[in-house]
Amino acid sequence: MSEPHDPSDSTQRLPTSGPAESGGAVGTVGSGSGSTYESAPPAGRTGGRAGRFWSARRVPAALLALLVLAGAGLLLYDIAAVRTDHPAMRWRRSLADELASRHLDDVWVLAGSAAAAAVGLWLLLLALTPGLRGLLPMRRDHAGVRAGLDRTAAATVLRDRAVEVSGVQSVRVRVRRRKATVRAVSHFRELDDVRADLDSAVGEGIRELGLARPPGLSVHVRRPGKKR
Repeated sequence: MSEPHDPSDSTQRLPTSGPAESGGAVGTVGSGSGSTYESAPPAGRTGGRAGRFWSARRVPAALLALLVLAGAGLLLYDIAAVRTDHPAMRWRRSLADELASRHLDDVWVLAGSAAAAAVGLWLLLLALTPGLRGLLPMRRDHAGVRAGLDRTAAATVLRDRAVEVSGVQSVRVRVRRRKATVRAVSHFRELDDVRADLDSAVGEGIRELGLARPPGLSVHVRRPGKKR
């Protein structure tokens, strides 16, 4: 007779991952003078969609509004003066004469057109781009809450993590939107060991920042330069 099978005792073999399956990171090791490592962005929790913050652009908008207001006011004043039988201002008579006498291929006409086109493209660029490149959007775990982290503050947090690694003499951290770069100087221990510890510590720090798009990590370790 066979014993009854208990469903609660069933076991399932879990998949295992070895070194061949841990892709996503590419490292290059120097011959003793330096060690470099670049990893893919760490996988964070999936939250709500968090786009970049849009800049209010108050200064360009205020300058443009003041220029348009001054130009329109001056032109309306001159038109009103002409309507009341007063002579037009000299600048408007000179401008009308220049526009009537100069050809389209004149240097000043081309220069003015290029300047106007450049200003227009600049205003379009300001209107179509979000700006605030120094502010990194964080995960939106709650639909009604938006948060951002300054890149300088993020670099300071990661630098504090990096200086705690044994063997690190000095370190510089630069955080961009897509990559965080760590440049460290190690005065003892093997460079590969220091680099591995830096990658672990700083990578964990990036995950704990809670960014919507965690940047990739690039770690560079070298020996101190020789004193002259």
